[in-house]
Amino acid sequence: MTRLGEREISPDGIVYFPRGLIGLEDKREFALLSVKDNDSPFLLLQCITDPGLGLLVADPYSFLDDYDVKLEKIDRKTLKIENVKQLAILVTVTIPQNKPEDTTLNLQGPIVINTEARIGLQVPQTDGGYPTHFSPIDR
Repeated sequence: MTRLGEREISPDGIVYFPRGLIGLEDKREFALLSVKDNDSPFLLLQCITDPGLGLLVADPYSFLDDYDVKLEKIDRKTLKIENVKQLAILVTVTIPQNKPEDTTLNLQGPIVINTEARIGLQVPQTDGGYPTHFSPIDR
């Protein structure tokens, strides 16, 4: 059971977060689920062990061409990155209730996933000057 109703999640669709997510360090296993259709930039990062926990995430490149995520060597090692094609970058999305026009993206805490190894990390960007509440509607 997920926030989108009953969903079948195959074991190879699970992404393991060795450090959890910021504020959710004890939650380690998530699945990425499409929200509506395949053209939507939004996905649900659904916690496997806590069905009530799902985070709305998006592909930031659907809204920004020049978003640049910096990964330290230790993060690349944890993610087992061999080449950049293995990476998916996602950002968390906040949509205030009854105010979709106030939707924001957190560009300061991107979630980086090695899509082949199915390992994920949330990698805070401390020196990029990115906001935690970026409005994609102003673009």
